[in-house]
Amino acid sequence: MTSFVSQLRARLTAGARARRQEPQLWELGLAESDGTDYQVAQLDDYTGLSRRAFPWRAPVELQLRARISASDFLGTWGFGWWNDPFSVGLGLRGTTRRLPTLPNAAWFFHASPPNYLALRDDHPAVGLLAATFLAPRLPGALLVLGAPALALGFWSPTARLLRRLARLLVREDAAAVSADPTLWHDYSVRWEPDAVSFSVDGVEFFCTSVAPCGPLGLVIWIDNQYMAFPPKGPMALGTLANPAATLTLTNIRFS
Repeated sequence: MTSFVSQLRARLTAGARARRQEPQLWELGLAESDGTDYQVAQLDDYTGLSRRAFPWRAPVELQLRARISASDFLGTWGFGWWNDPFSVGLGLRGTTRRLPTLPNAAWFFHASPPNYLALRDDHPAVGLLAATFLAPRLPGALLVLGAPALALGFWSPTARLLRRLARLLVREDAAAVSADPTLWHDYSVRWEPDAVSFSVDGVEFFCTSVAPCGPLGLVIWIDNQYMAFPPKGPMALGTLANPAATLTLTNIRFS
């Protein structure tokens, strides 16, 4: 079992904070916001790297203990592995601009309304989720050429078509987490080449064969954004008003 990874670095926008209270305790926080500006407090180990150099491949397990300060927090937060498919930076210093790619991820992901982040209609899309994405590595230049089509997603008929097309390229699986995230819980994500399993407080509750392709980067974050790709369309995205909020984590380790 390996303890806290020293390569993790804090990436912050104005109004956000990351405090290392002790070697094994981190607090990621957002200031009170009227929703005008995007806020994010993020720890990651891949900023500045090309995707080929992202440090994580299966098999590996992430374990940590976490809680959020408010159950009614609006935005997203979570922890796990992904390939940073959009790489837009969003004002974070030291970020690397990469061509877009399709998502590969395995993580605990909390999405408040009005987020809706499932491509399949039978998957949970809001609340605290255990989720995975698996997609082929298409050339980034090809996705850039197709990016103008995303503008059509803000019109309901074409949004529904784009959502069906996305399901042909991106496999996903997800399960809702019943634990109260405002209380301390032990979370675990075990990523194998052909499976991902999720546990809370030592009890496995979800296992899926939809396992992402590596290499991936570790990300831990809280932000005030939303993105919705609902079954009936249209797409929507933006930032949300919030009181001050804190995501606290401890005992981050890997095996």
